[in-house]
Amino acid sequence: MNFDFHSHPYTSQRTTVMANNGMVATSQPLAAQAGLDMMKKGGNAIDAAIATAAALTVVEPTSNGIGGDAFALVWIKGKLHGLNASGPAPKSISIEALKERGIEKMPTHGWMPVTVPGAPSAWAELSRRFGRLPLKDVLQPAIDYAEKGYPLTPILGKYWQYAYNRFKQILTDDQFQHWFETFAPDGRAPEIGEIWRSEGHAATLRAIGETDGESFYRGGIAEKIDAFSKKYNAFLSKEDLEDYKAEWVDPIKVHYRGYDVWEIPPNGQGLVALLGLNIAKGFEFRDKDTVDTYHKQIEAMKLAFTDGKAFITDPAEMKVTVEELLSEEYGESRRSEIAGEALTPEPYQPPRGGTVYLATADSEGNMVSFIQSNYMGFGSGLVVPGTGIALQNRGHDFSLDPEHHNALKPGKKTYHTIIPGFLTKDCEAVGPFGVMGGYMQPQGHMQVVMNTVDFHLNPQAALDAPRWQWIEGKKVQVEPHFPNHIAQALVRKGHQIEVTVDTGGFGRGQIIWRDPKTGVLMGGTEARTDGSIAAW
Repeated sequence: MNFDFHSHPYTSQRTTVMANNGMVATSQPLAAQAGLDMMKKGGNAIDAAIATAAALTVVEPTSNGIGGDAFALVWIKGKLHGLNASGPAPKSISIEALKERGIEKMPTHGWMPVTVPGAPSAWAELSRRFGRLPLKDVLQPAIDYAEKGYPLTPILGKYWQYAYNRFKQILTDDQFQHWFETFAPDGRAPEIGEIWRSEGHAATLRAIGETDGESFYRGGIAEKIDAFSKKYNAFLSKEDLEDYKAEWVDPIKVHYRGYDVWEIPPNGQGLVALLGLNIAKGFEFRDKDTVDTYHKQIEAMKLAFTDGKAFITDPAEMKVTVEELLSEEYGESRRSEIAGEALTPEPYQPPRGGTVYLATADSEGNMVSFIQSNYMGFGSGLVVPGTGIALQNRGHDFSLDPEHHNALKPGKKTYHTIIPGFLTKDCEAVGPFGVMGGYMQPQGHMQVVMNTVDFHLNPQAALDAPRWQWIEGKKVQVEPHFPNHIAQALVRKGHQIEVTVDTGGFGRGQIIWRDPKTGVLMGGTEARTDGSIAAW
């Protein structure tokens, strides 16, 4: 059978998934099922989130990996907890050290943008504090998929092929050979429906599970990462790994029309989503698909991003507080700048990202909003030999201008794009939500929240709705199915509208809402990827 898995000539419809015992929503069916299996074995939503996240490093390596970062929002026993598992720059790196090597701008690939991976520490911390099952058991589905293999799904295969075509042109140094050995073992990208496996990946996951993450930071895996770094005279060391631990943080929020919208505080860019909503809440939005609605949403997001890029960095280095930025007075001052024509804010070009998002919920009311990323697809292009660990390139966002607020410093955390979201009302959980995709994420968060709260769309419809994405200046991209008459009206307001040929750049979201009276879970998943909900 010779199918074109990217051809969909007929209208397709997804409906909201309902369940009451447990639910996992993510971008890969196999990963969703791995999480659900944990709940069926007596685990909770936290165990399910860890199992799903670990499985995603295997079944969606185009967007995340063991060598990436993670953030989580965990609702348990009536309280929301935040976990920041983003890693800092190595302690031996500096702007001066890079410039001595002739580097004037932080590279995209190779060792220079590699920061300490935080994802394994996130799994261990979540398991230790809130999980019920041993970590080694929770990681077993991911180990099985890595060891025995699995068939590539359509969207996964598309982006794997894209990465391979790009990498074979630009990653020619021998430090990148292990990426090709791992992810293109037959001299090409695996095809849709073809089985791919990684025994090194399985061995690494097994070691992480058996040692509760210790091997990655203070054991045999750390030694392998250190040796690989030393071979290429890089900065990341076993001391950097040894000193790292994911950090529990207090989530931040904005009150929006009776709901509290929660995000992880900086260094994450969740603040941008809250800034946008804080501006937008001063307007009245009567209907969703009107030019006035889209115009004000876009203008609010422009201003939010301008502030986010100006202020967000490692919290220890921020020059202004979150409370000041989210104050009613500041929101009103920014709102007053929005008029009938498109603004031109401080220009910058948001890069694309590569991230996975998942949401879980169990019958006890526990919920997790979890996001994990290598950044820019496969990340740095480096794979630690024999381990399956693709290292992130999160340090690419550092500036080498010493006066810049996000300037590179030893041990500093950079501006971070990945953000999990959570919604509550009257101190009760509504549920987890998220939209992955680089700088699309806060824009997706804002659109999903408004679709839900302002326009009363069910979880699936809130995700299916056409999306827009502010790029820079007055440039805004819209999806192919975005209403054409509204796009034309936005042009008349001064927006530079670009209609894209596909939906790949507009993020991939997941939602689980919980009815507080019945406990019924209502889930929506992303049609823009191989999205799936596992429920029982």
